[in-house]
Amino acid sequence: MNNVLKILVLVVVFSGCSRNPVTGKKELSLMSEAQEISMGRSYDPQIVEQYGLYENKNLQAFINTKGKEMAAISHRPNLPYDFKILDSPVVNAFAVPGGYVYFTRGIMAHFNNEAEFAGVLGHEIGHITAKHSARQQTTQLLTQILFIGGIMVSKDFREFADVAQQGIGLMFLKNSRSHETESDELGVEYSTKVGYDAKYMAGFFNTLKRLSGDEGRLPTFLSTHPDPGDRFTKVNKLADAQQVNLDKSKLKVNRDSYLAMIDGLMYGDDPKQGFVENFVFYHPELKFLFPIPNQWKFVNSPTQFQMAPADGKALMVLAMANGKTLEEAKNNTITENKLQIIESTGIKVNGYPAIALLSDMVPTDQSGQATGTPLKVLTYLIEYNNLIYKFHGLSAKDDFNSYFSSFQTTMKGFNKLTDSSKINRQATLIKITQTNKTASLREQLNDLKMPLNRHAELAILNGMMLTDNVNKGTKIKIFSGHL
Repeated sequence: MNNVLKILVLVVVFSGCSRNPVTGKKELSLMSEAQEISMGRSYDPQIVEQYGLYENKNLQAFINTKGKEMAAISHRPNLPYDFKILDSPVVNAFAVPGGYVYFTRGIMAHFNNEAEFAGVLGHEIGHITAKHSARQQTTQLLTQILFIGGIMVSKDFREFADVAQQGIGLMFLKNSRSHETESDELGVEYSTKVGYDAKYMAGFFNTLKRLSGDEGRLPTFLSTHPDPGDRFTKVNKLADAQQVNLDKSKLKVNRDSYLAMIDGLMYGDDPKQGFVENFVFYHPELKFLFPIPNQWKFVNSPTQFQMAPADGKALMVLAMANGKTLEEAKNNTITENKLQIIESTGIKVNGYPAIALLSDMVPTDQSGQATGTPLKVLTYLIEYNNLIYKFHGLSAKDDFNSYFSSFQTTMKGFNKLTDSSKINRQATLIKITQTNKTASLREQLNDLKMPLNRHAELAILNGMMLTDNVNKGTKIKIFSGHL
């Protein structure tokens, strides 16, 4: 009996049926509520370490208050809910089992009122109350997906110790279309129950669709929340049904108060954590740069920078090495990743001491049995400003030669950052301003001296079209700081 079959037999023998709190139906469940809570608690520090928290007391207090209020009227009010804002520019919100809900500052920037936020909040709480993650584990026991910048890369890379397993640790984020439909229904129900106009939730899906072509630094909302169809129409109908016996004039939207809260919110990359421009990564605080292969996607986090081509057959990672000297870092790297060294060479990278390693690596399980495709790895350890940086470029052995030059160009391109315009790069902030005339959004942005190349972006950010008429005295979002 193979291992997969053994696992499935154990599932059938030891798992039980439980009643779903939303549907009321009995269903197979691998997870008790205590296990859900324990899982959420184990994921939470990983998520916070990977992406960092956005420190904004007012916004954090807002999502805590609204989250607790909505959780109290949900189908599972007794879970220990926890709500956080992640320091990521990507437009995303997600939930993990046990009551943990996360919003990125990127999605907070794109809401234009409290009602939009409340709809998405209800949607995410719905994933928890309907036990979507627990139900997914039942049907996707052996999920091996590694997300990077919105694409999937080889499952074999997950065995590499130095790869932050974006998507493996959060494998429950990928929802099915049926789960999305159910969560949309719950988002409308919950947001209406706490007094908001759920039609604005429908409108926000139009904003998400307009964003769907943009690159991300996390899996985007639409990649982790597949669109079950014409969401705008469906959610509007759900809202109509919820509002049929209500005084619609009393339903909350709260546009101006929400915009006042996000005045000064950071938008896009935080330059202090590094940023990409024209396929070059710059780190102003650590004062280094390196090129990224053309058209590769990337994800930046507080602990490392990862890059991958669109075909997902290769991966590059930059992180800090573990060791006080190059030799110590080399030995630790070999041990941590179980590398089989083919070649080790002392070199210089733009004048900085370095070691280049060429290695084989065979993914193995805990017993040492091979579990995946053999990998080939190029590693550069570079000593710079009293720190040791570690680059890895890896792919399957058969693909390695196709990517070797890309790996080497990036690693040999590591250099000192001296450009003061990059070192002193200011963050882009959202500024809330009030229009002083009635005109199209395009005219308003022209009058406010917003760069032409950012007009389309600002239209999406405001939930408007550039041709929309904007009345005098309307509050809109523009940019301040780096434009």
